Amino acid sequence: MTLPAETLRTGRLVLSPLAVEDADEMIVVLGDERMHEFTGGAPPTLEQLHERYRFLAAGRSADGSEQWLNWIVRLDGAAVGTVQATVMADGAAAEVAWEVGVPWQGRGIASEAAAAMVDWLLAHGVWSIAAHVHPQHEASAAVAARAGLAATAEVVDGETVWRRQL
Repeated sequence: MTLPAETLRTGRLVLSPLAVEDADEMIVVLGDERMHEFTGGAPPTLEQLHERYRFLAAGRSADGSEQWLNWIVRLDGAAVGTVQATVMADGAAAEVAWEVGVPWQGRGIASEAAAAMVDWLLAHGVWSIAAHVHPQHEASAAVAARAGLAATAEVVDGETVWRRQL
């Protein structure tokens, strides 16, 4: 099953399918060290981000077991973050994630974007949606809850699995 990579809209956001060229704008959004407090690592270089976006823009894992849907979150036309879904080949389950640049955090943008993505996935037949959230990342847990996911007792790589199933 292949889901269409289409633009999603909310009351104030546009979620546009990721393109390699988005790296030029997103490097500023993702360039803050604070973005890696719970995930580790360091901000990417522009070259690294272009390479990552080329990889993601392929839309599918090499073995075909996963479809990758990535959206750039835009507020008033400007890139402010991303949301992503890794959909299993049968289209029944997906893992989702979100990130919003530090200057735009605390304004409900991640919640609005994540909820739009989850609703879209459910409308397209995905019935099991999961997100992995660091147990100390209260803001990300709030985003998961607002997207209709609930914390489970399951822990993967030190992160709590949040899940929504129809």
